[in-house]
Amino acid sequence: MAISAQDRDRISNAIRAAEAGTSGEIVCVLARTSSHVTALPILLAAVAALVLPWMLVLFTAMPIYRILSLQIIVFVVLMVILCLPRIRVALMPQRARRAIAHRVAMEQFTIRDLARKKERSSILIFVSLAERYVRIIADDGIAARVPQSHWQAAIDALVAHMRDGRIADGFVTAIDLCGNELAQHFPRAEASRDQLPDRIYLI
Repeated sequence: MAISAQDRDRISNAIRAAEAGTSGEIVCVLARTSSHVTALPILLAAVAALVLPWMLVLFTAMPIYRILSLQIIVFVVLMVILCLPRIRVALMPQRARRAIAHRVAMEQFTIRDLARKKERSSILIFVSLAERYVRIIADDGIAARVPQSHWQAAIDALVAHMRDGRIADGFVTAIDLCGNELAQHFPRAEASRDQLPDRIYLI
């Protein structure tokens, strides 16, 4: 699911508009996948490659050099197929997918320096496409005033738009909802200034 330069501009504009009414900051991150190469595809490819020679020896009169060549080919082909993001993620239990995506979201919160605001009033809107994972992480200042459940409408909007293949629309809607929530608890003051870029990060 690609996101165009025009979509990135729309998201940046939505962030600027939302932050116009609050001293809080909104940062967006879109990940194609959170789970990179794991041991499971390698294990499955290795097991298949190890079983293949026994099957060929039992049921064919194929020469040993050809059997060994096929073993290598099967291992390489399966490795390539099983390491494709969609297939690799599909092989993982749902709980493991969510745990990995959550870890990456927390890493992004730290990497993007969201704790920089003195009022601790920043939020991260994180989406991982392959894992179909959406999370809004609020810094301590916001979390102390706004329960996590208050972000659910923004999460639901993102999930619904993601199902329809309109991820940019989902971000724009979620940013607007989050901006309204932030404005209630952290209204913009004269001394407020943006400290974080108004953009979406693609990883």
